[in-house]
Amino acid sequence: MIDTFAIYSDLKESFGDEPARKMAGVIGQIYSELSQSVRRDDFNELKEVVADLAEAQVVTERRLDSLTVKVEELAEAQKRTEARVEELADAQAATERRLDSLTVKVEELTEAQKRTETRVEELAYAQKRTEQEVRKLAKGLRETRQMVGGLSDSVGYGLEDRAIAALPALLKKRFELDTDAPFVRKYIDLDGKEVELNMFGTGHKDHEKWFVVGEGKAKLSKKDVDRFQKLLERLKLSNVVGENVLPLLVTYSTRPAIQEYAEQKGMHVVWSYELEQVRL
Repeated sequence: MIDTFAIYSDLKESFGDEPARKMAGVIGQIYSELSQSVRRDDFNELKEVVADLAEAQVVTERRLDSLTVKVEELAEAQKRTEARVEELADAQAATERRLDSLTVKVEELTEAQKRTETRVEELAYAQKRTEQEVRKLAKGLRETRQMVGGLSDSVGYGLEDRAIAALPALLKKRFELDTDAPFVRKYIDLDGKEVELNMFGTGHKDHEKWFVVGEGKAKLSKKDVDRFQKLLERLKLSNVVGENVLPLLVTYSTRPAIQEYAEQKGMHVVWSYELEQVRL
């Protein structure tokens, strides 16, 4: 007889209670059915097959355990992947929100740029109008200067003409100087540059020759005095005049300080009304 309990006990350690019980029952039934016809060698072979099946079952369970662990690891990896996907989804959503914000900003900047370009065009147009007005004003200013210059020349030449006519008598009365010839308005060359002398003439006093150089100014200023002094120095260096020079500044008006400044430099201020007095 086969000991099914012993078989059950052996299988229980490997497969557990219920599987071992069923397998022992099946083996007992097989043994009962085959005990009349199966030889002992066949039965031993059957036992070896059962043992191989049992071993294969153990291997299968070990592989199953390994697969279970692998599945659990994959499950954990899947959880991490899903968490990462959620993070990426959140990041994508944040990126899209920033992109939307930037899109709005770009649109605002585009509109601002359009307004700026419109303003620039307006300013450019205004600048053109301003330049046109400036050119008109410049033209008007040139014309005004020409008119003022013409008036100034008229006043100046009028003063010079009166002085040229009256100087011989005035020089005789004021400086005891006898003129050699009528005074003239004269252009001379100084260092390659043409220079106008408003009044020019010569005379004699105490048997010495004198050169008379006069400058007419409607309103005499300190700058006029300084420029006239430089002109006198250039005339002497160019030998246009000699050692004896009588410099005259004929004017309608000047401040006392300017008159004193001129006299300190050896110049003589002649007032316009003196020209009339000497002719009477």
